[in-house]
Amino acid sequence: MSQPATSSSSTPSNNADSSWKSGLRPPPKDARPQTEDVTATKGIEFEDMFLRRELLMGIFEAGFENPSPIQEEAIPIALAKRDVLARAKNGTGKTAAFVIPSLQQVDVHKPKIQALLLVPTRELALQTSQVMVTTGGTTLKDDILRLSETVHVLVGTPGRILDLAGKGVADLSECPVFVMDEADKLLSPEFAPVMEQLLSFLPADRQVMLFSATFPLIVKDFKEKHMKSPYEINLMDELTLRGVTQYYAYVEERQKVHCLNTLFSKLQINQSIIFCNSTNRVELLAKKVTELGYSCFYSHAKMLQSHRNRVFHDFRNGVCRNLVCSDLLTRGIDIQAVNVVINFDFPKNSETYLHRIGRSGRFGHLGLAINLVTYEDRFNLYKIEQELGTEIQPIPQNIDRGLYVAPSGGEETQAPQRTPQQTVLSQQQQTQQQQAPRNGPAPPPPPAAAASGLPTQSQQLQQQLQQLTPQQLQQLTPQQRQQLLLQQQILQQQQQHIVAARQQQQQNGVPVQQQQQGQVPRGQPAYRGGVPVAR
Repeated sequence: MSQPATSSSSTPSNNADSSWKSGLRPPPKDARPQTEDVTATKGIEFEDMFLRRELLMGIFEAGFENPSPIQEEAIPIALAKRDVLARAKNGTGKTAAFVIPSLQQVDVHKPKIQALLLVPTRELALQTSQVMVTTGGTTLKDDILRLSETVHVLVGTPGRILDLAGKGVADLSECPVFVMDEADKLLSPEFAPVMEQLLSFLPADRQVMLFSATFPLIVKDFKEKHMKSPYEINLMDELTLRGVTQYYAYVEERQKVHCLNTLFSKLQINQSIIFCNSTNRVELLAKKVTELGYSCFYSHAKMLQSHRNRVFHDFRNGVCRNLVCSDLLTRGIDIQAVNVVINFDFPKNSETYLHRIGRSGRFGHLGLAINLVTYEDRFNLYKIEQELGTEIQPIPQNIDRGLYVAPSGGEETQAPQRTPQQTVLSQQQQTQQQQAPRNGPAPPPPPAAAASGLPTQSQQLQQQLQQLTPQQLQQLTPQQRQQLLLQQQILQQQQQHIVAARQQQQQNGVPVQQQQQGQVPRGQPAYRGGVPVAR
């Protein structure tokens, strides 16, 4: 579905002629189970909607098989050029529900902007733009150069589109299709004045479509003022996704990082998004996660746009497993690999909570949402449960992986997150266990070794790194190499504390031989694979 707007054919597809399907190259089929959020359809197929052949080919090559309920309801109405007011859950296919009819109505022989799609964030504009000619999330100069050529579909944030329209760069006078994705956010007080100005550039006989998961009262005012007898679609019989399991952990503020490290070690995380309530806490937490030895990106609104774009692109492509962010990425972001969302800071309102947990369990798949709740959050927890009509349960000792991990052939499971250094140490421990005598435990170390602390974990790690082949070293990413060096420095500092403590005990007359090999003296933190924990 890369460039369906360049089609020159407008003939409806013939449902009986399916020979054109033989030349398609769809992506591998997703065999993960799906919930009724996307499977409870009426049986309508894309081929029944009289779409152009080239558009159908793009739909199937993009991996679509059958329409979801919101697509089944909205696409035929939108093709009839009626105004649409649609409400559906996060991750159920709302984007395709307005992109497909917008592309179908484009006349490629007319060198004008014929569809305007507004989104609240630049990241969402970039994501939507992957299937069409667009602007958004780029420099003003790039947008002006791009709009000097023929553009049929324009995607962007309200401020940038208004700027381009005001400069006369984007001609919206003949744009018949106007779409607002995440309409509740676009109609909030921060965007409302911009939206009023932007509508003045559009023709009076425009088609207006609003899509969102939540519709506050302000949407009613916009509907009465700017929409003509809209067709209303409401598929929100319940607010939360059926495939997302929700838990809370009651912790103190100072315990949050330790709790997060425990979750990393116990959960089978494919990719995770961790939300904080402020940009400062985003950066602080990302630094902590990196110090623990886990791969981590962060993103917030105060970053340079080029940096935000790079982080978003790399995280989508699986370069990093964990992303710490603010509410910048709560809306519309669709990353299929994300199966765990962690609210490191619990949100203060139900709308934010609903959009946050909707980043997992996309398109009817399974997901897990874990909330770290403090004493101050207890009233917000109760309020959100009541407003959303859901129950957030206390986190159990062991979470069933079947709740958030799709079953695979052969029942192979992915191990919890481990740092490269943890993997090296684990291999070393297995080797030591295999070399130990079978008739009993290994003999105690000689006094000289016990007093000096040799071989230390740092030296063992260095020896293990030296044994790696050049091919294995080349497979490590620069970030993994940096993590290994960081962990080695932590181990060296840990060893210095141990040696200093032993010297202090020798000065106090305490025999060093009474300590077991590897035991940390009282008062010193014990290293547990990336996090210092008091004994």
